[in-house]
Amino acid sequence: MTAHEHVHHAHDDRAFSIGISLNILFMLVEVFYGWQADSLALLSDAGHNLSDVLGLLMAWGGLYLARLRPTPKHTYGWGRATIMAALFNALILLIAVGGIAWEAIARFNHPVPIQGSTVMLVAAMGVVINGVTAWLFMSGNKGDLNMRGAFLHMAADALVSLGVVVSGALFIWTGWTWLDSVMSLLIALVILFSTWGLLRQSLSLSLDGVPKAIALDQVEAYLSALAGVSAIHDLHIWAISTTKIALTVHLVMPDGGANDDFLQLVAKKLHDEFAIEHATIQIEADRQFCTIHA
Repeated sequence: MTAHEHVHHAHDDRAFSIGISLNILFMLVEVFYGWQADSLALLSDAGHNLSDVLGLLMAWGGLYLARLRPTPKHTYGWGRATIMAALFNALILLIAVGGIAWEAIARFNHPVPIQGSTVMLVAAMGVVINGVTAWLFMSGNKGDLNMRGAFLHMAADALVSLGVVVSGALFIWTGWTWLDSVMSLLIALVILFSTWGLLRQSLSLSLDGVPKAIALDQVEAYLSALAGVSAIHDLHIWAISTTKIALTVHLVMPDGGANDDFLQLVAKKLHDEFAIEHATIQIEADRQFCTIHA
């Protein structure tokens, strides 16, 4: 590991440890005051912050697993575990959304007054904590998609907490007890919206689907246009982990020309243009096959 990589990893680890600690503390505060104020909005937002902690842990685990070397038993490494974690996380969150929605609908028939000032104060803390956590990831590494995803997630959560502040203010102003249930349903919808995308993507990746960031037709067009290539087939692109993408392809080159420089150029282009880190290229010429790893 180079000195630059060591500093980069240390910065990422620090950002995740601080962000996770802040969100765990805030989640406990929301549970306590949500229970005291009988606010379903605060309790449901606490559930949302639990999902944040799980999401941050998953992202941090992905970074850790990405650092492990492959073994004879796991030749691609341990990155696939991050996809499985994302899938299980999404399923658990969907169950939690169902519970929040069920309780919110039940409270429409039996509304309960809440302590609006307490709700506003605790939710305002959420705006600050989620905002600070988002800033940690924004300043960490803007070129890292994993960190970028964590930043966007926490920034959205700051907006959710702001919504709870608005709910408390409206209750103080109007006295409408059903506002808490409405805000809980809105929070549940936000969680559902973000979780549904996670579920679809993690399920697709677990079934070796082409990652969302990859335009398969563009990769195929690039490979087909290479000098000396008359045809391509058996093009496969899949995710080794949530951050690493692999490719295998057969290039038909009747006149040869697949030297080291050619393979290095193709591998570099696939990496720089399409973020494909592990490419395996098989050259076919006159029914003679040779497998070359680039």
